[in-house]
Amino acid sequence: MCAMIDSQSAEKISRMKKLRRTLSESFGRIALKKEESSFDEICVTKMSTRNCQGMDSVIKPLDTIPEDKKVRVQRTQSSFDPFEKPANQVKRVHSENNACITARSGSAGKESPKVRRHSSPSSPTSPKFGKADSYEKLEKLGEGSYATVYKGKSKVNGKLVALKVIRLQEEEGTPFTAIREASLLKGLKHANIVLLHDIIHTKETLTLVFEYVHTDLCQYMDKHPGGLHPENVKLLLFQLLRGLSYIHQRYILHRDLKPQNLLISDTGELKLADFGLARAKSVPSHTYSNEVVTLWYRPPDVLLGSTEYSTCLDMWGVGCIFVEMIQGVAAFPGMKDIQDQLERIFLVLGTPNEDTWPGVHSLPHFKPEHFTHYSPKSLRQAWNKLSYVAHAEDLASKLLQCFPKNRLSAQAALSHEYFSDLPPRLWELTDMSSIFTVPNVRLQPESGESMRVFGKTNSHGKGVSNSKH
Repeated sequence: MCAMIDSQSAEKISRMKKLRRTLSESFGRIALKKEESSFDEICVTKMSTRNCQGMDSVIKPLDTIPEDKKVRVQRTQSSFDPFEKPANQVKRVHSENNACITARSGSAGKESPKVRRHSSPSSPTSPKFGKADSYEKLEKLGEGSYATVYKGKSKVNGKLVALKVIRLQEEEGTPFTAIREASLLKGLKHANIVLLHDIIHTKETLTLVFEYVHTDLCQYMDKHPGGLHPENVKLLLFQLLRGLSYIHQRYILHRDLKPQNLLISDTGELKLADFGLARAKSVPSHTYSNEVVTLWYRPPDVLLGSTEYSTCLDMWGVGCIFVEMIQGVAAFPGMKDIQDQLERIFLVLGTPNEDTWPGVHSLPHFKPEHFTHYSPKSLRQAWNKLSYVAHAEDLASKLLQCFPKNRLSAQAALSHEYFSDLPPRLWELTDMSSIFTVPNVRLQPESGESMRVFGKTNSHGKGVSNSKH
């Protein structure tokens, strides 16, 4: 009798253990399914509008980011490495709480079917951002020592783009200027800074995809010799200072300001471009190379060997460009070498000494005996057209200061009396708003130019400057 009871008890216990195992496995499957569903929901419902799925080596198009999410998403994007080797590429999906969910291809098995289904809205063969075959090359615009620029067309949205194709040498790797340009531009979003849409990385090339801008200030001034319309100079300079103020507030120096690097759209928008020599300036000050800025637009402190400079480096270039737009000729067109360039500057502004420029004698290349002694002139003596425009000479004189610390900042220059007749709303615009959204703000026809859409006659133009100095 006892033996029979023991047998029944043992059988009952065995059934209970089996039921427990079955229930445990069932709950495990339910939990796993719920976890996968939660992951799918994050990937699909929260990120589908940002074009983040299935992109390899690509900075996402910033114009798809809602206004209230821009700062948050850009900060998260800074951890994305667009130059990672293809074999180790990581697909990153940004969640709403600024976290980054990372899944390495091939190491964690196949993607969830639900994620894969939603990553391509149309079909697996449809064009996507981040893919070389998503852009059609239309014509070559220019070629530099390490990059070629093409006018192109996006197969994703049909818009014109400028493709800066950087050749990668296996023994040299990615040119540091390309890395610098991409890393800086991906975090900058302003109406007066050229927009970086996309980055495409292959074994042979790195392609930066920019918005297409049809001409630059150099070409525009060549087309209209003798100086530009005074009102146009004012609007172009205002936009240049807007863009510079934006990057300077973020401790970024452009370091290569010149007319070729100032793009002009068919609506008259000026955009800073070619950030290959730009640097993020940290605090406290670091020492930088003095081999920056094209000779004509290089400040005297850099010409004399200074390697400790700040935003005042760019402001000298602004002064040179301002004079050139008004006068129609370069302010200091050195024809020989650095010595000749300095002589041209001192001829107008006076040869510096310790009284006018504290510390000038400590600069590596300043040898007083090597320079002719010149007394300073009024700027209108050198460039007579400055006297035709109210407050133009005063603004130019505050930008073209030999002593770097005396130069006006971009933010201060925007408040100069020279701009006092512009609509007050221009100072209230958001970063991404064009000045031409303000009523009655428009470019005037240049001398001998009929009232037509600005710049439409130039069909070739230039998308992005890619010069290397």
